[in-house]
Amino acid sequence: MTIIESKEYIGMWVTEDGNIRHELLPNNRYDEARGNRKSAYQGGYKVLGNHIDYKDDTGFTADGEFRNGILYHAGMVLYKEN
Repeated sequence: MTIIESKEYIGMWVTEDGNIRHELLPNNRYDEARGNRKSAYQGGYKVLGNHIDYKDDTGFTADGEFRNGILYHAGMVLYKEN
């Protein structure tokens, strides 16, 4: 089963220090918090294979990759919360 079929990517992804928090919602939207700033960035995302493309509501784009249960995104390493 692929990550797309399992929907394993849905949920909260957090940097080790907890400063960056990406919530990947089931409706292909995300909400990113940075430090004490909730909803610092919001937008849409698309997962294809192990790759994720982000486009925030201002038009900024970024991408990342899921490897071994870890999300690598824009130089950050994020772990899924249980």
